[in-house]
Amino acid sequence: MEDLVRLIAENLVDNPDEISITETDDNGEIFIELSVAEEDMGKIIGRQGKIAKAIRTVLKAKSILDNTYVDLKII
Repeated sequence: MEDLVRLIAENLVDNPDEISITETDDNGEIFIELSVAEEDMGKIIGRQGKIAKAIRTVLKAKSILDNTYVDLKII
């Protein structure tokens, strides 16, 4: 899942080298924390959170295939 989040984030931001992703697996529940540069936050969140919601939707679809639960937190 971390690779998928990194791929999406790198294609959205201007500073891909400042992306930080932390993934924690707890008995099939995956918690992901995504941190980007301050000036790229708007590009990750989008207007009214539409891009963040789209990223979470893609992760949910992948988690259904993997039979897991995924929670994305943007820091």
